[in-house]
Amino acid sequence: MTLAAHLREGRRRLLRAALAVLLGAVAGYLLSDAILELLRAPIAALAESRDASLNYDSVSAAFDLKVRIALYAGIALSSPVWLYQLFAFFVPGLTRRERRYTLGFFFAAAPLFVAGCVTGFDLFPHVVEMLASFAPSDDSTVLVASYYVDFVLKLVLAVGVAFVLPVFVVLLNFVGLLPGRAIVKGWRVAVLGILVFSALATPSADVVSMFLLAVPMAALYAAAAVVAVLHDRTVARRLDRELASVLDERMIACSD
Repeated sequence: MTLAAHLREGRRRLLRAALAVLLGAVAGYLLSDAILELLRAPIAALAESRDASLNYDSVSAAFDLKVRIALYAGIALSSPVWLYQLFAFFVPGLTRRERRYTLGFFFAAAPLFVAGCVTGFDLFPHVVEMLASFAPSDDSTVLVASYYVDFVLKLVLAVGVAFVLPVFVVLLNFVGLLPGRAIVKGWRVAVLGILVFSALATPSADVVSMFLLAVPMAALYAAAAVVAVLHDRTVARRLDRELASVLDERMIACSD
């Protein structure tokens, strides 16, 4: 394809992705009240023991919040479409091996990201409860709606990305940048990083919430290490066979 053809292809796929996000945002706007009720649940539970409420700091803040929730929901709901458009734009320029790795990465990363977001959504009420507990019981907990929603969504997104990181480790191994032995040797640093991240993402008074996040992340890292080691062994055996085949051919040629 010429440069102009690539630009036309990119513009066409960008328009399709934008249209999908727009339609998803419309659906997200219709669902914004239900989404906000889910996000408001920890505040309602907190209000049973102290004065707590979700507040808007301007006349247009409520509408702005609904638009923001709609945009986030639109990006999430339309993710299969715009991810496919992105994938379809770059795939023709990849080799067959790179296509296989990229496709495998996509199908592995997507469900892990969803699982991480679900985990983060389950954990965020505990985080809100713990952070609000630092305020004296005689004081009121007044939460600005825009900041509160941003905090929750960033937490959910961070946990979702953390669940995808082991897939990146495997991808780096498959392209030859990170040996499986190095992944295994780095398990202490990985476990320490997982515990620190879990402690920051779930700053709960008890360690149960932290381990609910740390255990699956550690298991995913261990699975990534096993896959990388097995892949390295497969590559090593294939190279040995190819080397043996070349040596046999040379020996036959020399004997002739």
